[in-house]
Amino acid sequence: MSHLFCFGAGFSAQALARTLLARGWTVTGTCRTAEAADRLAAAGIAPVPLDTANPDGAGIAGALAAATHILVSVPPDGEGCPVARLFGETVAERAGGLRWLGYLSTTGVYGNRDGGWVDERSALTPDTARGHRRLAAERDWLALHGTRGVPVHIFRLAGIYGPGRNALEQVASGRARRIVKPGQVFSRIHVDDIAGVLAASIAQPAPGTAYNVCDDEACPPQDVIAHAARLLGVEPPPEIPFEEAGLSAMAASFYADNKRVANARIKRELGYSLSYPTYREGLDALLSSVAA
Repeated sequence: MSHLFCFGAGFSAQALARTLLARGWTVTGTCRTAEAADRLAAAGIAPVPLDTANPDGAGIAGALAAATHILVSVPPDGEGCPVARLFGETVAERAGGLRWLGYLSTTGVYGNRDGGWVDERSALTPDTARGHRRLAAERDWLALHGTRGVPVHIFRLAGIYGPGRNALEQVASGRARRIVKPGQVFSRIHVDDIAGVLAASIAQPAPGTAYNVCDDEACPPQDVIAHAARLLGVEPPPEIPFEEAGLSAMAASFYADNKRVANARIKRELGYSLSYPTYREGLDALLSSVAA
């Protein structure tokens, strides 16, 4: 019996869970509150309480004993990946019976390229604190692969969107802003394609490999908002120069990284075909759920 254990059962992890549950898998996921446990159970995911302040009392070791596959989507902290730090030894002890471990990272580990291209062979030169933390977390897991044989796979995700979390929702709610920074582009990925890539990797494990997970078209963020407005039949919000947008330090930091991310490896090595190759197909498919 194939059993996925999720450290962190959020948006992306639940998309993978839906895919695997439909194939007869067992899926377990960590949670911190009773309300979160109820939501996971309703989705068919067996909840396991997680208390990083008291990891020995969390019951994680027992839950891991049955796992054949592990997904880690918990954000890093200032020291790297807290899951690797607290539970890496337990995971390593399971390495002989573990077929696959996936760590969800970010394309932010490449840093800024002034609109240029990066692929998985590019230098890892993050220039934000967030990117440095992700790179440290990647290295935590790859160290366990190199020293203990844990079958680690790294997935560098672009900006995630999907049901309930997309430009259509922002426009419909009046929250959308068309911020323009000349030359700025972002890469994106629909959450269903994240699940598809992860499932393809599970079917073809290649421990130690990193994959960029993004669609085919990096583009200016204001173009996505404009397309969403067209689909909804409303006027797009006015363009706002980046310098006049009054963004918080956190929001502004996302504009510090300007690059185009290549996704050839997921197609070539995993044989994956994107369901939503650009934001246009993705938003078109999401329109009915927003307009309903």
